Amino acid sequence: MKILGIVGWSGSGKTTLLTAMIGCLRARGLSVSTIKHAHHAIEMDQPGKDSYRHRHAGAEETILANAARFALFSEHRAAPEPDLAALLARLKPVDMVLVEGFKSYAFPKLEVHRPALGKPPLWAEMSIMAVASDDALPGCPVPVLDLNKPDDVTYFVLSRLGLDSAGTV
Repeated sequence: MKILGIVGWSGSGKTTLLTAMIGCLRARGLSVSTIKHAHHAIEMDQPGKDSYRHRHAGAEETILANAARFALFSEHRAAPEPDLAALLARLKPVDMVLVEGFKSYAFPKLEVHRPALGKPPLWAEMSIMAVASDDALPGCPVPVLDLNKPDDVTYFVLSRLGLDSAGTV
């Protein structure tokens, strides 16, 4: 599995680009999974529902399933937060995993940067393969890609990661 991190400040368009890239990758016949890291408390289940009650009663893992999908809720309570390797190990094999967050980990990263946000670029503090932006970035030491052309961004990433449209190296 190839891994690509999408990093950038909140409001920069990371999720918009990531979702567009999923479509571009799927159109090329590649299988894709995603991992999203959240810095805030998340509750993906609804109080009062059976699966919520199972988890809060103490179940280590709960699977909620129907004909269309299933969700696995895994409680780590007092245990440390799982690292990226542990999360990747839980995924079934795919051609590419797009990761939003986990920016301190060492894997190829694409920065989404909008100068209008007034935030400093991340390429100055971490290794970035390229930047997708909606504006020119004078002085940027890596390739700058047009944020509004996700197919071009996807093609660049596939080329850089050594994947062709069939997912082979």
